[in-house]
Amino acid sequence: MLVTGAAGHTAAALLPALLAWPYIRRIIALDRRPPALQHPKLYYLPLDIRDPQLAEHLTGVDCVIHLAFMVLSPRLGPQQRWRAEMRQVNLDGSQHLFLAAADAGVPQVVYSGSVAAYGAWPDNPVPIGENQPCRPVPGFAYSEDKAALEQWLDGFTAAQKKTAVTRLRLHAIIGLHGQALVNEIATSPYGLRLSNPDLPIQCLHEDDAASAILAALRYGQDGIFNIAAPDPIPWSSIPRRWQLPLSPTQMHGLHRWLRPLSTRLGDPGWLQVLENPLIVDISSARQKLKWQPRYDVRHAINQVRDACGQSPIHPWSG
Repeated sequence: MLVTGAAGHTAAALLPALLAWPYIRRIIALDRRPPALQHPKLYYLPLDIRDPQLAEHLTGVDCVIHLAFMVLSPRLGPQQRWRAEMRQVNLDGSQHLFLAAADAGVPQVVYSGSVAAYGAWPDNPVPIGENQPCRPVPGFAYSEDKAALEQWLDGFTAAQKKTAVTRLRLHAIIGLHGQALVNEIATSPYGLRLSNPDLPIQCLHEDDAASAILAALRYGQDGIFNIAAPDPIPWSSIPRRWQLPLSPTQMHGLHRWLRPLSTRLGDPGWLQVLENPLIVDISSARQKLKWQPRYDVRHAINQVRDACGQSPIHPWSG
């Protein structure tokens, strides 16, 4: 088995679960940085997914779990300085991996996609099913790249049948190893003034992301599945000490001004998620993958809030 993005936050939750499987003898952990976890079954491969040498490491691999994807740019400055590099890693690198896996005869690739490919739009159905077209948010690099790769995979999976591709469209991952920006949104003492304070929000606990990937491995077939925590909650239910007198639109302007100074802020486009619904239907994953999440949205957020010493979200009675 080979896992890309092995030093990332999703892998931090996944690798211990994989290594606990008794019949897994060896995991190749591919990343430009070594994973924090060390284990006799874990072999670190310091390689970029764009590297031409990738193909030789796929010979005899029974499954690839593709987690490698840039969420935030590692570069400072205006978007045009780092956008091309991000797209090369996310889109070109991923395409290279899928083609190399098919050429090597890898039976299955499990891809950690994202609900960001759907985009957060005012006319989104609630909930969104897997047949909903991908409509990325312009200017949100992560959303654009996730949607572009989904479109490419449509053609790839139709053109070849040697490698089954299981696509998991994961919601924003929260947890003790979760994406820092997502954790900060859930735990910040500052709240934004939304036009709809009861906008429903959704996320995914890191342990449930890992269990969904394990379920996809057992499934072993082509398929597209939304993966998210059940029971969305309203934005206003998250306790905040202070409410900022700024709307998301005003935050867009401030963000564009501050973004060249910090890589932690993400793209301006992600703020659109706080203006429009992005709630997905997970019934297909429950039925076909036999996946059952342990955490609903409230409990997923509360685990992180508790770790930060913050008050919990109480059951919504609105």
